[in-house]
Amino acid sequence: MNVMSKQKRYEILVQALHADLYRFAYWLCRDKQVAEDLVQETFLRAWRALDSLKDEKAAKAWLITILRRENARRFERKRFEMSEYEEETILDTQSTTNEQNIENDWLREKIAQLPEEYREPLILQVIGGFSGEEIAEQLSLNKNTVMTRLFRARNQLKEAVEREPKIRGFGNG
Repeated sequence: MNVMSKQKRYEILVQALHADLYRFAYWLCRDKQVAEDLVQETFLRAWRALDSLKDEKAAKAWLITILRRENARRFERKRFEMSEYEEETILDTQSTTNEQNIENDWLREKIAQLPEEYREPLILQVIGGFSGEEIAEQLSLNKNTVMTRLFRARNQLKEAVEREPKIRGFGNG
C-alpha cells in the first residue's frame, strides 16, 4: 500500500512540475536534449528520495535543487557541445515570428553572459517563479543578497538593451 501511495505522489509531482523543470533546465543548459536528460535524472533521484519530501508545498523547490545539482554534476563528468540548431527547435514557431526568435535568442545570449551569481537567481525568479525568499533558501544566501543580485542582473540586461538599440522590439525602431 505504501508503494502505491509513493507511486501516486510521484505521478502527481511529475505531472504538475515537469514543464517547469524542463523550462528551468533549458535555461540552464540551452540544449533541448541535455535539458530532457537533466529532468529525467532529476525525477529519477526524486523517486529514490521521495520519502524524504515531507511537505508537498516544498516539492518544486526540492526538485529545482536536485536539478541544479544534476546540472553541476554534468560538468564534473564531461562538457557537452551545444548545437545552435537544436536550440531553435525548442522555440514554438507557430506562435513566434522570426523577429521574435531573434529577440529571444538575443535575450538568452545576454542572460547566459551574466555572471552565474546574477544569472542563477534571475532564472529561478523568471523561469522558476520563485520569490526572493525561496531563492535565498535554495541558494543558501541571505534574502537581501538575492534581491541585490536580482537588481544587478536586471540592470545589466537593461544596459545591454540600451547599448544595442538596433535590436527590434527593444529600442525605438
